[in-house]
Amino acid sequence: MPEAVICNPDKPIGRKQIITSPPVKILAEKHNLAVYQPKDKTELLKIIKNLQPDLAIVTAFGMIFPKEVLNVARCGFINVHPSLLPKYRGASPIQTAILNGDKETGVSLFLVDEEIDKGPILVSSRLPLRISDNYEILMRKLADLGAHLLIETLPKYINAEITPLSQDESQATYTKRFSTQDGYIEPSDLEKAEHEGGRIALEIDRKIRALNPEPGAWTVLNGKRTKILEAKIIDEKLKITKIQVEGKKPVEL
Repeated sequence: MPEAVICNPDKPIGRKQIITSPPVKILAEKHNLAVYQPKDKTELLKIIKNLQPDLAIVTAFGMIFPKEVLNVARCGFINVHPSLLPKYRGASPIQTAILNGDKETGVSLFLVDEEIDKGPILVSSRLPLRISDNYEILMRKLADLGAHLLIETLPKYINAEITPLSQDESQATYTKRFSTQDGYIEPSDLEKAEHEGGRIALEIDRKIRALNPEPGAWTVLNGKRTKILEAKIIDEKLKITKIQVEGKKPVEL
């Protein structure tokens, strides 16, 4: 059983900016675990020094750990990363795999160092990427895979039965944080995807699957900003199945 959970601070979510706790905090409190939400690296260091953990597990924390933090845990920090490192380091490996039309993705466990997703790898596991997978579906699949991989790997790591392997820097690629503009779809491209199909239909379908719910895929229809929430490919053409016009509720088509 973990001794404590450290997660990001609560933050405002949605149009009404309602202060919302991270899902991991809600789950931790449900299991009566201590929860800490540091606002910066200085506060994080104090918490880690106070806890004196033997081992720390990290995923999607969004902070680069300084050496002072990493040195506290006797067995180090292990990151659960949803890609086959060194491919897709950074903030958006799941979205990027879908956008690029990859046939497979996976999870890598690696030892955290002071650089982004660059530490030596303990183990990786592959997962087929299906054409029906969107971000939320794939995220859940990779989360399950990562959990099982941790259960299998941690005893071997603690017993020194695994030799960490350095990543091949020549194969490293980096992802970015997607902005609202990244989700924009030109109306003319959308029309072509719906009526002519082909490559543009596949590209737009991947964008819709990758970038929902955030930052979202969208276009302008009848002069109004419109989110494209769901779509599918039928006979090589794009079929939009769910939209949300700005200021209105989602509608299935």
